[in-house]
Amino acid sequence: QYQLVESGGGLVQPGGSLRLSCTVSGFSFDTYAIGWFRQAPGKDREGVSCIFTSLTYYVDSVKGRFTISRDNAKNTVYLQMNSLKPEDTAVYYCVAGLSTRVVRSPFAEYNYDAWGQGTQVTVSS
Repeated sequence: QYQLVESGGGLVQPGGSLRLSCTVSGFSFDTYAIGWFRQAPGKDREGVSCIFTSLTYYVDSVKGRFTISRDNAKNTVYLQMNSLKPEDTAVYYCVAGLSTRVVRSPFAEYNYDAWGQGTQVTVSS
């Protein structure tokens, strides 16, 4: 069964930190890239970060603040988010796509086959 389940969202003050988790079922880390997209109210969905093999990608707006990592034993991908800003407020989605496609364009939605249900992140004082 293919499944992506996110957790870890919540309300945090500007400058704070959150760690999102994505538990992956049915997708092999050897062949699939796992990533994160987000959608803020009234805005288009955008790619945030992805990981496959030892490669990681980040959208410019989160570089230096977010870190993606993977625990193979737990079938879990994490997104550590530090120095959060109000503009990071969004629903964050975990996604999975074949790495051979994702590597060509890591933040193209059409390269991803599966999406989680999303977790809300709100950055506000």
